[in-house]
Amino acid sequence: MMSSQAWTDAENDLIVADYFAMLADDVAGRPYNKAEHRRQLLPRLNDRSDGSVEYKHQYVSAVLKGLGEAWIMGYKPSFNFQTSLIVAVLRWLALNPDWTQRTLSSRPLEGIAEAAQLWVGPAPALTN
Repeated sequence: MMSSQAWTDAENDLIVADYFAMLADDVAGRPYNKAEHRRQLLPRLNDRSDGSVEYKHQYVSAVLKGLGEAWIMGYKPSFNFQTSLIVAVLRWLALNPDWTQRTLSSRPLEGIAEAAQLWVGPAPALTN
């Protein structure tokens, strides 16, 4: 039976560090294998399932999106996360200040910005 207990700070720190390892590869355009990352991470966690790790990665994406940071497109943000995960992400960022001080040119241009809006039709009226 898989654990139904709340994630510990140690587990959150492990999942966040793993996520940032993948994100660093993603931002640099290096290939990485999410399934392999998960397989290596699972034995270090408290009897968690593959699915719980997948969801946790989606929660990390949501935290990063909320902070205005880059996130892994393959982990669609899911916003049902615990406050302790925000603390874990902030803790990782505090221990790795180079991440937030990287240049904008190191961020991927594709997929991060919203596409420009194309207006079709008459211009909007300036009245209420």
